[in-house]
Amino acid sequence: MAQVFHPGSNTIAKLSIICVVIGLPTLAYALMGINLSYGAKRYVPISQPIQFSHKHHVNDDGIDCRYCHFTVDKEMYAGMPATETCMTCHSQIWSDSPEIKPIVDSFTSGKPIQWKRVHDLPDFVFFNHAIHINKGIGCVSCHGRIDRMPLVYKENTLTMGWCLDCHRHPERNIRPKNAVFKMDWKASDVLDENGIPYSQEKLGAKLVKEYNIMPTAQLTNCSVCHH
Repeated sequence: MAQVFHPGSNTIAKLSIICVVIGLPTLAYALMGINLSYGAKRYVPISQPIQFSHKHHVNDDGIDCRYCHFTVDKEMYAGMPATETCMTCHSQIWSDSPEIKPIVDSFTSGKPIQWKRVHDLPDFVFFNHAIHINKGIGCVSCHGRIDRMPLVYKENTLTMGWCLDCHRHPERNIRPKNAVFKMDWKASDVLDENGIPYSQEKLGAKLVKEYNIMPTAQLTNCSVCHH
């Protein structure tokens, strides 16, 4: 009987199996990464009624987060600045600039500026800014280096899995409370009793105890975020 398959068929079959076994998971992982980036609209600058630059106001002018987001350490919501807050400076600085006109118009008419949300959690998710701020979670942990953003974009997915990862390992993000609003802070800025710079894990573990952070079992309980 004549040979049906070419002698190289076994090799081709083995390579095909290897491609399926390795290729499909790799493709799935790549697609998941694309979805978490583009599907979650990460790194996509949000165009606003006024092209407000955090990079300029924070880095160049040295304005603290709480000057505009005045309720961030006191209430559930960070708060958006009233037009009067903007006009504290801009009644004197760049007041004739076309870029500032929407602020002036808002101040004159009394109509608030309609800012677009960058981070918009589902209605069934409870998130309290004040709790996180007062437990030593820095702005950077969620918002990234917003002080470097000419236009704000979402750096992290804020998915349930992303939040749970932090709740399971809070020591990875906890920092001294006086460093919460310092964008360039790092654990090695703090020295231990022997004058040795801390690692984030070591300092974080110390602060978890000091700040009485709830045990992991409680932090990952559904009722913490879903009331």
